[in-house]
Amino acid sequence: MKNNIFKNFILAATVILGLSSCEDRELITIEPESAPILMDLSTQNLVLDPNFPSNPAITVSWDPAKFNVPVETKYSVEISATEGFETKEVVGSTTQSVTHLSFSNVQMNNAAKKIGFVPGVAQKMYIRVVSFIGVNDYEQVSNVTSLMITPYLAAPIYNFVDLYLVGDATAAAWDNNADNKNLLPLLKTAEDNQYTFTGFFKQGEFKMIKVKGSWDAQFGLGAASGMLSTDGGSGNIPVAADGYYKLTVNTADLTYTFEPATVSTTTYANVSIIGNVNGNWDTDTQLTQSTFDPHVWSIHSVSLKEGEFKFRANNAWDVSWGSNAAFFGTAVQGGDNIPLGAEWTYDVYFNDATGAYTIIPVE
Repeated sequence: MKNNIFKNFILAATVILGLSSCEDRELITIEPESAPILMDLSTQNLVLDPNFPSNPAITVSWDPAKFNVPVETKYSVEISATEGFETKEVVGSTTQSVTHLSFSNVQMNNAAKKIGFVPGVAQKMYIRVVSFIGVNDYEQVSNVTSLMITPYLAAPIYNFVDLYLVGDATAAAWDNNADNKNLLPLLKTAEDNQYTFTGFFKQGEFKMIKVKGSWDAQFGLGAASGMLSTDGGSGNIPVAADGYYKLTVNTADLTYTFEPATVSTTTYANVSIIGNVNGNWDTDTQLTQSTFDPHVWSIHSVSLKEGEFKFRANNAWDVSWGSNAAFFGTAVQGGDNIPLGAEWTYDVYFNDATGAYTIIPVE
């Protein structure tokens, strides 16, 4: 009995002491005292250099935001085309109360593109810093400063190797010069090092080259039919008779197949590119029909905008081809819009019998 009384006494004392401790604690309230002050831009006139995309372009520095108690402050750097920041883009952020950020040429160029700046033209970009705690709590906005920035037209990222047909069995004949518009590329596939081409060949011979204007990287006949060689003295692949053939190539194991193919006999008066890559969906960019194979169409050094497009026949929607694959693929009638990720100058090739298309960025 005495033990129980003693235990109850200890428990009661512990509870009383705990309550007393809670009452002694202070509730700390965080209050912003001053916003960050944007102090310095490393330049006031920025011409971005496409030749050195990773090089530093600008550093933004600011005085820290102040609060009534020590806290870890986060910051984001925002840009806009207007001083009122009606449309803004976050270009970078910091943690652990870091009060400066550096940006490369490509980062600033991408940011300028997102707020609608035109390549090659000096435009005023507005910059400010926003401080916050946690997840955008206690936000404070700095003063606004500006600089003149000239963005560049960014080349599309094209990490593919093309093969071109050359030889008297092909449209190019034996002219491998870079300005020969009859050098036709094989269609790349989803599998690396594998290519295909279905089209017309004349009786004669051919090889394949990697680089227009050069025989250094070539693929010719190897030790036997079906085998390839990259040696400069490789043989020519023979074509026994005029006709349509399907060529498949594997540059990894140096093999090929070459078999007769049946293609559609339907031909078209014209084939064009239609889409906002032309600036709108009302304007056609006409392709040129091959005099060697009526199913092959191309256009060279054409300026196209970022956007989407389809191929269509006879400037009408009765017959059109599309796909969701960028740069190369097999378009089907009524297919998706073909994406184009960057405004640039391109060579475009299309085969209306197979739907095969290739879009190659050029300098």
